[in-house]
Amino acid sequence: MPHLLLIPLILVAAAVFAAPRVSFAQAEAPVSQCQMIARSLPSVTFASFSGGAALKVQAKANEEVRITYVGHSTFFIETPAGVKIATDYNGWYKPPALPTVVTMNKAHSSHYTLTPEPGIEYVLRGWLDGSEKGADHDVVAGDTYIRNVPTDIRGWGGAMEPNGNSIFIFEVAGLCIGHLGHLHHELTEKQYSEIGRLDVLMVPVDGGLTMGAESMSRVVQRLRSALILPMHRRGPPISQFLSMFGEGFDAVTDDDATITVSIRNLPKRPTIHILSGV
Repeated sequence: MPHLLLIPLILVAAAVFAAPRVSFAQAEAPVSQCQMIARSLPSVTFASFSGGAALKVQAKANEEVRITYVGHSTFFIETPAGVKIATDYNGWYKPPALPTVVTMNKAHSSHYTLTPEPGIEYVLRGWLDGSEKGADHDVVAGDTYIRNVPTDIRGWGGAMEPNGNSIFIFEVAGLCIGHLGHLHHELTEKQYSEIGRLDVLMVPVDGGLTMGAESMSRVVQRLRSALILPMHRRGPPISQFLSMFGEGFDAVTDDDATITVSIRNLPKRPTIHILSGV
């Protein structure tokens, strides 16, 4: 009799071990190295987390990324594997080469185009047409993982439009690079958690069309990025934005529009680095 009682237990155990396991590799979804909290991935259970479990698109921290300020809110990011990314791409501010990836936001026509060049492989819009639901991008392009965090924008009548903008985050070469887009409001705790760590922050500093300098400075201070790259610089002198920061931040003005960044050469103190351009 004791042996007969063991049979159901043996069968249950056999069924458990024989059942197919859903692994991270099978799910083929990248895991952010920059987020403070684990993302909720449906149908995936992590028994443990090891280096082999993650897609190795962001793993090489000894490599460099080139960032060029093209103008307005467009930066041109060149990764070690040759992926070329243009942010808030509008087709007017031409990067030095055809991008592999373009991101866009729709607050103004200077942040998007409806006719991107056919050779661009990924066109990532920061909004979802016909829906209040936000855009949701999880893209691996070569050595880069690209994701977004939706935010609201002010419509032309002044009312807020839910999820009309996106903060795009590029994870490459061990770096977390964030572009705030056309940010119109201070971020919620949930959005800060979804963003996570940002080593490089591209921030609009116009002081009006996006947010006032004081509100924007609070976002920057909360994110505490090592390298802060001002953009969307039309409007009040950038000195108004710089005046919002105390002794904990350094400021550098550069005659060059390009900076080369690696996890090793990030400033030890948060530095607002003003690249050449408008």
